[in-house]
Amino acid sequence: MADFFANYGSQMMRLIWEHLYISMIALGLGVIVAVPLGVALTRTSKLATVVIGLASILQTVPSLALLALMIPLFGIGQLPAIVALFIYSLLPILRNTYTGMRKVNPSLVDAARGMGMTEIQLIRKVELPQAAPVIMAGIRLSGTYVIAWAALASYIGAGGLGDFIFNGLNLYIPELIIGGTIPVTILALLVDFGLGMLEKKVTPRNQISG
Repeated sequence: MADFFANYGSQMMRLIWEHLYISMIALGLGVIVAVPLGVALTRTSKLATVVIGLASILQTVPSLALLALMIPLFGIGQLPAIVALFIYSLLPILRNTYTGMRKVNPSLVDAARGMGMTEIQLIRKVELPQAAPVIMAGIRLSGTYVIAWAALASYIGAGGLGDFIFNGLNLYIPELIIGGTIPVTILALLVDFGLGMLEKKVTPRNQISG
């Protein structure tokens, strides 16, 4: 273990940073796009079926195939990896936002409308806070997915911990394989934990059990 860190420690830190960089940008873009879209779809149920269906289809495309499709469009490197990971991040966030908003207690919505709230106020002050736990569950799921899938981005020159994994496989160096897979797992757990803490912050107190 000490020898591994002596030989690869600085490289590992660089790869961890690259891995987090492409993952967090992709996840952030997914949140920016999917949450407002999910909210908008609650106002047009027929369109929601089509849009969520399309997102589901994109989710079924194999990871390596989607990364390969990005190369003719964006070349190699971090940009195509971020775009591919962004696409993969959409479905859980979009679906959970739509579901969470639809499950808000209708009596709360009616009461808010009775108080004269506009649609924007209703969404911001009532529906989004009430739907926050479901939305955050989707973001947490996407975060875990993106961290895991980012390892494949090494195939198109995006860097990240996948470099260790695939170099280890190609050269048959088990230490590199382990040195890539364990940090990916730890990063996924840390991201999930961090988003779980954020979920508690944004969840209304009357929804926090225990």
